[in-house]
Amino acid sequence: METEEAMINRMIHGEVHELRLNRPPVNALSPDLLKFLADEIRRSSEQGARAVVLSGREGMFSAGLDVPLLVGLERKEFGQFLVTFFDAIEALAASAVPVAAAITGHCPAGGAVLSLCCDWRVMAEGDFTIGLNEVRIGIPLPGMVTDLAVRAVGQRVAEALCVSGRLMNPSEALDVGFVDEVVPAGEVVAAARRWCEHILEAPPEAVADTRSVLRRDLVEAVRGRREEDTRRLAEQWFQPPLQTAMRD
Repeated sequence: METEEAMINRMIHGEVHELRLNRPPVNALSPDLLKFLADEIRRSSEQGARAVVLSGREGMFSAGLDVPLLVGLERKEFGQFLVTFFDAIEALAASAVPVAAAITGHCPAGGAVLSLCCDWRVMAEGDFTIGLNEVRIGIPLPGMVTDLAVRAVGQRVAEALCVSGRLMNPSEALDVGFVDEVVPAGEVVAAARRWCEHILEAPPEAVADTRSVLRRDLVEAVRGRREEDTRRLAEQWFQPPLQTAMRD
């Protein structure tokens, strides 16, 4: 089992805490990383955070699911992984404090899913891509993920992006609303922190109550879709065409 300290770095900037994904080389989402992330998000407020920045490595926020690791799992193990994956999504969606995603580089597939659960998304300028490209290798998108996409960019754009699996550059992502800001690569975390600090200028009770109302649909979608999404993905994952595509 990998260690939490090596994979999630917590840096404290006053009432804004930064959680940096640190699983070289590409922050691939393993069961351990997702479990540690969910745990750290849930206990952030207990550790004094009023807002959180979720960041990645320079040039790479997260490359998505650790497919080489997951493709070797048995059905029961894969089912357990899905529980862990959806726990991380729910922890971000239902976070007691605002979370800003500092998208420090490439952010396809599972990395994009994590970012869509956050309150605000800041992406680095440069030759980077972001998007939900799972269908390109035959992985059907969970219903909760399509709901996240619709919530961010609207029904028609979400359908076009999800069905095609197209990855966008930062400018394209900003134009459609997949991200909220694009800044020079070295300024991503600072920009995310500025957004958090601006939110903290308002009375915390008013912020918390307003967020809970506005994000209720997100939390309900994530929780309500889990059983169906787990069943669909577990069935599809072990189909021969998908197993062949992932092993190539």
